[in-house]
Amino acid sequence: MSTAMNFGSKSFKPRAPDKGSFPLDHFGECKVFKETFMKCLRDNSFDNSKCRLQSKDYLECRMDHQLMNKEPLEKLGFRDLMDPPPNQAGKDAKP
Repeated sequence: MSTAMNFGSKSFKPRAPDKGSFPLDHFGECKVFKETFMKCLRDNSFDNSKCRLQSKDYLECRMDHQLMNKEPLEKLGFRDLMDPPPNQAGKDAKP
């Protein structure tokens, strides 16, 4: 009977999910982006290299709606799809 009194002694400490796991989109906030990405994969025989722009858009939506942690897109492998910073844009146009 003494074990029934010990429930209050343990406290639950929530922790962040493991890297790569994130909540489901229960409210469909990014459904359009997911469907666009999945259609691109199907249309390209699941060659994800041909669907990088759709993948980037989907991940941006998930980050914007707090369905995953915000990460710099460069860190997620989208450096080549990023717009150059405004101060860098003019430097490339010099002769």
